[in-house]
Order: sequence, then C-alpha cells, then structure tokens
Amino acid sequence: MTALVAVSSHLPETVAVADLQESLGLDEQQVRRFTRLYGLDRICKSDLSEAQLLIAAAEKLDGLRGQEDRVRYLIRAKGMRTTAPYPISPVHEVREALNLRHATTLSVADHGCATGLLAMDVAGTLLAADGDPDALALILAGDKTFTPFTQWVRDTSIMGEGMAAILVAADGDRDHVRGYASRIHGRDDGVIDLTPEIAKDARRIYQDALAEVVGAATGEAGIGVADIDLVLPHNVNRVSWTVAAKNLGLPNDRFFLDNLGATGHCFCADPFINYQTVTELGLLKPGDKYLMTAAGLGQTFAAMVLEH
Repeated sequence: MTALVAVSSHLPETVAVADLQESLGLDEQQVRRFTRLYGLDRICKSDLSEAQLLIAAAEKLDGLRGQEDRVRYLIRAKGMRTTAPYPISPVHEVREALNLRHATTLSVADHGCATGLLAMDVAGTLLAADGDPDALALILAGDKTFTPFTQWVRDTSIMGEGMAAILVAADGDRDHVRGYASRIHGRDDGVIDLTPEIAKDARRIYQDALAEVVGAATGEAGIGVADIDLVLPHNVNRVSWTVAAKNLGLPNDRFFLDNLGATGHCFCADPFINYQTVTELGLLKPGDKYLMTAAGLGQTFAAMVLEH
C-alpha cells in the first residue's frame, strides 16, 4: 500500500501582492480582490533556477540521506507542460546533484495543479510492480514562474515558487494512500488558456466536478466525506474552498488554508507543503483520515485520501 515516507519543502522569500501590481499588470480592484477576498497576501518568489529550487527542497528531506541508492524512480510533477527553456532539463540536473544514480527519471504533467497527486499514484503503481520492497520513489513538485503565462491565473490566483520533495514507498508505517480519483473535463482541442468562454465553463462545473472526485476517492477508501478529519487543498484562493466546504457538507475549519496567504499558489506542490506544515504543527493524529485535493488548468480534478 503506497505510503509517504517523508516530505520536505523549500519556500523562498516572499513578495507582497501589492508589490507585484506593476509586473503583473493588475489594477487596484484586482489587488483588492486577491488580498481582501481571496486571502492572498505574500507570494514566494526566487532568483534561483528551477533546478536549484528543487534541489533545495530535496536536500531538506531527512529520509533521503543515506538512502539515495534505494531511489528507483525520480518523478518530476509539473503543473505546466514546459517549466524551462529547451534544452535545459532541470530534473536531470537534480538527479546528478542528489547522486540518484539508480533512478529512472520521468516527468508527469497535463493535470495542471493536480499533477502532484497523479505523481503519487504513478509512484505507487511503479513501486508495486518493481518487486523490490526496499525501493523508493522521489517526487519533485512545483514550478518556476519563468513566463508571464505562469505567474498568475486571471481573477483566480497568483502563483508562487515553493517546491516540495516527497519520498514514497510501496508500504510503510503511516500515511498510507487509501483512495485516489482523477477526472479530466478537458476540451478536444487541448486549449487550457482561461479565455472568457473557458473560464465561464470552468466556474460552471468546478464545484460539482470537485465533489465528484472527492466522493470517488472517499468511496474507494471506504469512508464517507464526513469522515475526513482534515483537508489539505491546493492554495488557489479562500473563496473557492469556502464554497467547497459548504458543497461537501464539511465545516470550514477542516480545510487547512494557513499557507494560502503566506506562499501564494505553488502549483501542484501545495497539498504536500500543507502536509508538512500540519505535521509540524501536530494537527494530524494516528489514524486520522485526511484528504489532498486539487484542480488544474484544463479542467482536471483530483482527490486522494490518506491515513496518518
């Protein structure tokens, strides 16, 4: 049964949303919406390269030290299809820097900010088929906002450059994956840009699509939505999760949103950054069922139930 062994993150210095107004081309109304309504305050930004940011996250992973030869798979979870200009390959730079000489290296994408959960499922599948009970997978999640397109999602969120490193085993003592569901409500032409038409459609289906994957994941885990002790969402904005809480019939305080104002929306790294924070705060007890959930550009929705 797929298990989280360890999670670490690297959160760069932050910039106030108001200080990004000129570079993002925001007007005063948009700044007020992002800060007062959506709960975004400061955004992680860094001069480091994508590879340097990922290495910084992985080097904080205590469970990796001395276990490098056990890492059979290095999986790059990308919120965006392209995260560095050709021919640069950040994930191979990371592989060399961490001395992961036995690791098969691959990337997963096209699930937007839900790609981190896809990477968890891929890691579990690969490890289950590997045959070596000591084998590990290392997932690297998060993106560098190196183009204007990646820096913010109009009227939705502002993107941060926090990164997460996730060490996964085929089995373990805690944090087992109990259920996973993912659905893509994409377009035949593959367009993910939030044009007015696409944005309208995304708003129309968002809450029902999210509730459907949450229900599917909890059903696979053999529990009801009401049995979820804590929700670790992606940090898109406060409004979307306030509505989701009502739609799912969960109290607002079961959604961990403390990092939203402190980091910005760090692509598919958010649920894992939130996991690290809640474990450090002691908010998860043995046996607690918690939900990681996210939605991504291209109308992708995912949910994963784990048991601490």
